Amino acid sequence: MTGIRLGFEAKTITLPLERILPTKVVGREVLKTPKFRSILASIRRVGLVEPLAVHPEKAKERSGPYILLDGHLRLAALREIGVTEVRCLVSTDDEGFTYNRRIARMTAIQEHRMLLQAIDKGVSPEAIAEGLAVDVKRIQERRRMLDGIAPEVVGMLKDRMVVPAIFPILRRMKPLRQIEAVEMMISANRFTQSYAKVLLAATRPEHLTDPAKPKKVEGMSATDIARMEHEMERLRRDYRSVEDSLGDIMLTLVVSKGYFVKLFRNEAVADYIDRHHAELAMEMRGILEAVGSDARTLDR
Repeated sequence: MTGIRLGFEAKTITLPLERILPTKVVGREVLKTPKFRSILASIRRVGLVEPLAVHPEKAKERSGPYILLDGHLRLAALREIGVTEVRCLVSTDDEGFTYNRRIARMTAIQEHRMLLQAIDKGVSPEAIAEGLAVDVKRIQERRRMLDGIAPEVVGMLKDRMVVPAIFPILRRMKPLRQIEAVEMMISANRFTQSYAKVLLAATRPEHLTDPAKPKKVEGMSATDIARMEHEMERLRRDYRSVEDSLGDIMLTLVVSKGYFVKLFRNEAVADYIDRHHAELAMEMRGILEAVGSDARTLDR
């Protein structure tokens, strides 16, 4: 197995701002936008959270200038504040789009953990709210975001871009039901508040933390909710059944693929099938490609 090349060096470095070369101009009109003022206020109150992404202008010369790949607004804010040096991630690639393409933005759970770290270091919620230009109530809500959420659910969602609004909905479910609901979110690749509400509506009362609290879904009657509960339970059983058998099915398909690949490598056999069963040959090649793609996806 070949080694995987890292997109960035393992350790950050500290660079003087004068050695960082921007790749685009931040205009005066941009400096007046709410986004820039928010970044400026955040750095003033909390400090720089996300390092700049840079690459040495000359790959083998670390004492010279560095090209800025990502963080032009942060660099402009640092200069306005009067900061003279900054922490940077050194990219192993000099392509400007590499940073955004390979590095995922901060997820809701990662943001929550960074918020707790800032508070643990003595930064008050009021200071954080002022720095981010948001209401302090929002900071308090984010601080308590994972209260009542099963640890397994936190692990399943830690690297996924989910809306924070789903957590109060999940909190109304018992831990096992939370896990089931998140499994269905992952399966459907939907992490929205509306989808979470549908899953809540389809949850049986005994799986809720407060069964007496009504499950209100706009436009749905009690009969519709009961029917949805039944359908969701059936769907969950089907999902479990497919999940349990998927491994064996993929193993059979991969073994079968190996046999047919060898068959098509035989020029005489391949030529015969192409001449006498052209449509079958085309379908078989398509299936072989599909099996290969699915196997690679499961292997990740």
